[in-house]
Amino acid sequence: MMTKWKSTALSVLSVIPLVMTSSLFSTYVLASTMNMTGNNTPLTIERIHASPALAGASPRGLKLSPDGRLVTYLASREDNQHFYDLWQMDIATAKRSILLNADKLASGELSDEEKARRERQRIYGQGIMEYFWADDSEALLIPAAGTLYYFTIADNKAVELDTGEGFVTDARLSPKGKYVSFVREQNIYVLELASSKLTQLTFDGKGPIKNGMAEFVAQEEMGRMTGYWWSPDESSIAFTRIDESGVELVTRNEIYADGIKLTEQRYPYAGKTNVEIELGVITLAKEGKEQQVSWIDLGKEKDIYLPRVKWLPDSQHLSFQWQSRDQQALDLRIVDVKSNNPAKTVVAERSEAWVNLNDDLQFLKQQKSFIWASERDGFNHLYLFDVNGKVLKQLTQGNWAVDALELVDEKAGWVYFSGRKDSVVERHLYRVPLAGGEIEKISSRNGMHSAVFADNKPVYLDYFNSLSQPPQVSLHDEKGKQLAWVEQNEVNQSHPLYDFAGLWQMPEFGELKAEDGQALQYRLFKPVPFDDSKKYPVVVRVYGGPHAQLVVNSWSEADYFTQYLLQQGFAVFQLDNRGSAHRGTEFEYVIYQNMGDAEVEDQKVGVDHLRSLPYIDGNNIAIYGHSYGGYMALMAQFKAPDYFKAAISGAPVTDWRLYDTHYTERYMGHPERNQTGYDASSVLPYVKNYQSGLMMYHGMADDNVLFENSTRVYKALQDEGKLFQMMDYPGSKHSMRGEKVRNHLYKSLAAFLENELK
Repeated sequence: MMTKWKSTALSVLSVIPLVMTSSLFSTYVLASTMNMTGNNTPLTIERIHASPALAGASPRGLKLSPDGRLVTYLASREDNQHFYDLWQMDIATAKRSILLNADKLASGELSDEEKARRERQRIYGQGIMEYFWADDSEALLIPAAGTLYYFTIADNKAVELDTGEGFVTDARLSPKGKYVSFVREQNIYVLELASSKLTQLTFDGKGPIKNGMAEFVAQEEMGRMTGYWWSPDESSIAFTRIDESGVELVTRNEIYADGIKLTEQRYPYAGKTNVEIELGVITLAKEGKEQQVSWIDLGKEKDIYLPRVKWLPDSQHLSFQWQSRDQQALDLRIVDVKSNNPAKTVVAERSEAWVNLNDDLQFLKQQKSFIWASERDGFNHLYLFDVNGKVLKQLTQGNWAVDALELVDEKAGWVYFSGRKDSVVERHLYRVPLAGGEIEKISSRNGMHSAVFADNKPVYLDYFNSLSQPPQVSLHDEKGKQLAWVEQNEVNQSHPLYDFAGLWQMPEFGELKAEDGQALQYRLFKPVPFDDSKKYPVVVRVYGGPHAQLVVNSWSEADYFTQYLLQQGFAVFQLDNRGSAHRGTEFEYVIYQNMGDAEVEDQKVGVDHLRSLPYIDGNNIAIYGHSYGGYMALMAQFKAPDYFKAAISGAPVTDWRLYDTHYTERYMGHPERNQTGYDASSVLPYVKNYQSGLMMYHGMADDNVLFENSTRVYKALQDEGKLFQMMDYPGSKHSMRGEKVRNHLYKSLAAFLENELK
């Protein structure tokens, strides 16, 4: 959905005592006392969104050159935090310098397809937004506004590639760097760099037929942003061909300040028809021959999903993940592309609820086996399989979850992964022997660690952040030893945050218990200044949906508004209800076919806890969320009006029949087979319970959660004679981007909360 980015609870539940000595709790009692050093300048909404960014130098797009010699990253400008140039750091000398100024590249309007793709990727900004290293570390491919540039390190020069007429999207270098491939006008092209020869590989892409492109739900819900894959030896490309003709064609009114744009969109509503998908392999022709396409037999059932495709190292075998429409079955299948033999299923995952997707598949080169992540024991863990599907060993286990497979170092015999072994509210880097054995913790500092490994050297970049530290980037060896800073980003007197850091507040962490006894993590921010003899109103900030987690020891731009509210005299509370991420399938599956029930009950548990605190005004509690959080805000206020005096609902789904197939049916099943569940999970039946104190907002060009979701509630409230507020934004999409839009939005939210709670 919405994230990018799960039965019923009834009673008030006990709080785990503060004297508990678990490592998780003691760590965060300590963390809650930490404060940053700096001045006491009050934070303003305008400053939250102004440049330079409050987080300071926070690189994105981090990569190590394949030879491990250079670190490259995208850095924003001081006068425009949304405009990015390409920078480098020489590892040997630790010298940093700009590699390519984005002003030297083309700029201009993006195509509608690229705009939609970036919205799905949650990419926002100008200048250089992505780049790709050549395997020999001598060059980079840089797309810019539909134009491709080939940048050579030795010449320090970017050359525009001749790709013909039309906007280029989803461009990349082939594995050995001989070709550049891209999609244009729904067909796949390859450009041979040495000869500048451009070859069109597919020809029937037009209208509802798209080659090499990911369909809407693949982009938005599966995390698959492409529809084509190079073989390692560059001899072939696997690609999807999708036919959208059966998908409902929706005519949306995108409302802008200066007019209305009628937009046609193939939107697969829950229960309706999806795209028809085929998987082909096209062999690059040798001189004088035509390209040939071989189509893979995906089976008799055509109403399926194809969430992942990956070549095996030999370039002769192709793997693909086959997912049933109800998402209770996920198969890893392998096919010999040179034969006509059917694909072989080597792993079959099954669930009575749903099977979560991940990217944790790695085929080994030195043995005929692969690593695969599975939740078959209730938590996401890594397994070693042979190529016939036999489990050789379970590499990780326990009541904690692996986040992601990061690197397999076959030569040294280590498997590196990120996970929550030590704390569910932190992410750390670990390694385990490929042969099986004890897990070693690699990262050390409390917070969130994201690793970027070099392809051919045992070094990695650690992108680290915590509640008290904006993102830092450092270089480490394979055992976790720090070798150098790439960006220390220390909050000193020259840092953009310094003037405000003296008032920056750390939260208190804790646990409550749900009706079924499962632990609910929360964090509570106290106002500043704080007087324990006073009673403060509370804003409950919520997301509450699957695949998301708010209660973490992490730096987040979303918390800037929290800090602003604290300085206005509000307390801010967050609780991860059942259905949210990183706590195992038992915790997630509670919401199956019954969304908006257990989640609300758990948030009520949080409010009961707040009301037990002497400094909280239990009669003045508001709930605020966006997307799934907007849905939660409506459901909580409508189903529990005695708990929430006010609610702010941003871009909410209000009837799950209005949302897409892959997301909705994963959790709710098919509408025809769960009509009662869909009715109960809709906001609309509960409108009659609403009393007062509601504000709704929505982007009027939202192509993800369609504006109709909000207008249906507007009409229902009006028909009931209920008074409420709404603030809709012409031209805004689901992410509500833009400094002016966000300034106005957050000023509106703050004014509403002041009026309702004070």
